[in-house]
Amino acid sequence: MISENTESKTTTGHQSLSVLSLAALGVVYGDIGTSPLYVMKTVFDPVHGLAVSEGNIIGIISLIFWALMVVVSLKYITLILRADNKGEGGIMALLSLASSSVASHPQLRNALFLIGGFGAALFYGDGVITPAISVLSAVEGLEVATPLLKPYVVPITLTVLIALFLIQQRGTGGIGAMFGPITLIWFSTLGLAGLANIGAAPQILSALNPVHAIAFCLDNGWLAFVALGAVVLAITGGEALYADMGHFGAKPIRFAWYGCVLPALTLNYLGQGALLLSNPLAISNPFYLLFPVWALYPAVGLATVATVIASQAVISGVFSMTKQAIQLGFLPRMQIKHTSDRKIGQIYIPFVNWTLLAAVVMAVLGFGSSSSLASAYGFAVTATMVIETLLTFFVLRYAWKYSWFLAVFATTIFIAIDMTFFAATTLKLAQGGWFPLVIGVIIFTIMVTWHRGRQILFEHLRSAAIPLQPFLESLLAHPPTRVAGTSIFLTADLDGVPHALLHNLAHNQVLHERVIFLTVAHLETPRVLKDQRVSVKPLINNCYQVTVRYGFKDEPNLPYALELCQEYGLIFEPLQTSYFLSRQIVVPSSGAGMALWRERLFAAMTRNASNAAEYFKLPANRVLELGARVEI
Repeated sequence: MISENTESKTTTGHQSLSVLSLAALGVVYGDIGTSPLYVMKTVFDPVHGLAVSEGNIIGIISLIFWALMVVVSLKYITLILRADNKGEGGIMALLSLASSSVASHPQLRNALFLIGGFGAALFYGDGVITPAISVLSAVEGLEVATPLLKPYVVPITLTVLIALFLIQQRGTGGIGAMFGPITLIWFSTLGLAGLANIGAAPQILSALNPVHAIAFCLDNGWLAFVALGAVVLAITGGEALYADMGHFGAKPIRFAWYGCVLPALTLNYLGQGALLLSNPLAISNPFYLLFPVWALYPAVGLATVATVIASQAVISGVFSMTKQAIQLGFLPRMQIKHTSDRKIGQIYIPFVNWTLLAAVVMAVLGFGSSSSLASAYGFAVTATMVIETLLTFFVLRYAWKYSWFLAVFATTIFIAIDMTFFAATTLKLAQGGWFPLVIGVIIFTIMVTWHRGRQILFEHLRSAAIPLQPFLESLLAHPPTRVAGTSIFLTADLDGVPHALLHNLAHNQVLHERVIFLTVAHLETPRVLKDQRVSVKPLINNCYQVTVRYGFKDEPNLPYALELCQEYGLIFEPLQTSYFLSRQIVVPSSGAGMALWRERLFAAMTRNASNAAEYFKLPANRVLELGARVEI
């Protein structure tokens, strides 16, 4: 884990910074680096009614350049990368930071959880659209090479995407080492291709003056507003800068942006603008027409590889987001496989992988082209940007203690820009923007239903629970037969008697010589330090309460955590330790709680949630699971 505070220690040498920056290129900038494939073609799509004229071309390029400068360079690189939640970034880390800063305002905290949860849900829509539009736009270059290949574009795209999702279960560690160098080649190609075409119309350099962006908006009015919905595609992927801060640290991300990505993107967009000024008919595919005929097929191949890398980064991000949501209590437990013995962050979630693939295939078949998919792309990203800006306000005001004036001033500027882009993308809801929105609403409904259902279930169990301390005193005053070994009862309530213990006493009428009541606490922090992982409280007659704490980016492993209890005098022999789990069978009922359909949804998720023993990495041959029906 790398944070702003420890970054100087981990990147003391120039070589270290270079290596981390190269790695960041492949993971952080893959998405925004593939935007030149489709942005200009989408902006001047005939359905928008924007003429391919000199003033419009220069104005659009100016808008793109200054969107990169203000939104990415100023908002994300300069401001949001400073929102370091113990070295971690992303909307979940930002939500945790913002909500903890207003812990004394419960209603405001709950509202932030809802807003942040919806932003996280929208990320899943982005996770569907990004692979579909990126790979499809790359393969469409075959149409430029020869129109005869047009019927094969969609089948080739689907083949590439299916292969990408198939390899997820094998892990991407081996090929991941090549992501940085390949992406560096990609950005170098972007810059050189753009630079080679600027000479055809050097007046395009005037687009660097923001006056042309302002003049374009004033001259075109409504058409300019519509065009913003396509211009925003140039900054999609900007949110990944913050999301991946925990992997690389802020300094390498900034270094890669200013040293490679921003110059390459700027040169490429300027080159596309110059190409259109000299040949307006090139609007059919201004990216691939930057290349000479002999370079088209290599360009298509390189672009396809670059879009696969961008898609891989998004897929990995969806896996990581899902794991964090599970540990924060927003999603049910799922089977999580680790694809690397050396890097704990490389995970594979089968259910998410296949669901994502099904949605991506539907998007490719349903929309059929990158131009059509572009209508669906911007909504989820701009909505996420708005939410991140809102959350940043609470970090500025309550966590960093900035004055009201400064916090409001900074937020107002960025929220105005974000809301303008967001409003422009809402015009495309009917053309495809509904697709990621529907995905986001479905995921959000699942998240809030699971979160609320767990609260109701816990409140029900707690109200019916027998107080632990008096129960133990009464039980051990006339103890049952005590047998050798240790029994560990997992419980969510520190003060209540676990159902599994009551069932064990009723059926087996024995008690182990040592009894542990184990509670797992998931904290709203990325990681928990080793010396804060466990705490032990002695109870009575060799009974103990043990609390194990995990952050939302930690890997739960209870047997390993219990080894830390040695400093408290507790040593666990694996073959003499039994784990007792309580599994609640939820029975929906009308009345208080949630709507009946939500209770049924919660019950279904509870039934299909991954086994707790597997999730916490308990030894399968030492686990006993006892169930109880609970009506909510």
